[in-house]
Amino acid sequence: MTDMTERVGTQVTFEELSALMKRTAGVHVEPPDLRARAEEGFDGFGLDSLGLLGIVAELEKKHGVGLPEQVERCKTPAEFLAQVNATLRTAV
Repeated sequence: MTDMTERVGTQVTFEELSALMKRTAGVHVEPPDLRARAEEGFDGFGLDSLGLLGIVAELEKKHGVGLPEQVERCKTPAEFLAQVNATLRTAV
């Protein structure tokens, strides 16, 4: 189980999201490209809803925090990171 002190100040970055996209969904996108295209839909990167669910599951496991359902419905990397990081900031 994740120690609560590990979560303090935790934030998912474009670099981590890029790595998760590759590891869980086989979608390779460089972090600078992901950052530059953050408002583009995940489908533009070749990531489907099942791939996004895999990323959500990995993040929940890593951080020991359940993410809200709306995270699974995010359409863009920017929206996804904003919602995930807001949840992690308020996690107890």
